[in-house]
Amino acid sequence: MLPGIAMAEPHADGVDPQRQTELETLLYQDCGSCHGMTLRGGLGPALPRDRMEGFSPEALAHIIQHGIPGSAMPGWKALLSDAEARWLAEHLRTDNRLKTLQQD
Repeated sequence: MLPGIAMAEPHADGVDPQRQTELETLLYQDCGSCHGMTLRGGLGPALPRDRMEGFSPEALAHIIQHGIPGSAMPGWKALLSDAEARWLAEHLRTDNRLKTLQQD
């Protein structure tokens, strides 16, 4: 390692904290352009946590990477690594700001 150059610590999920912040911004900004800025839906369906829990992380990561043929959902494989797609999938299932569409 070069003196004075800090290296990001590797994480078990393969995505460093700075990139996680960037991915969360991507989710709520870029994905939000179709799914709604708060993920409550728009051109694309709502993505509340309780709905995302019904999908495996692998299934969600696959959708993120490859899109849904015949729909407006594009694949993001050219812009996201497998680890990044998996991080987004886990985030949607566990840390998603939108817990449910149900009113309390």
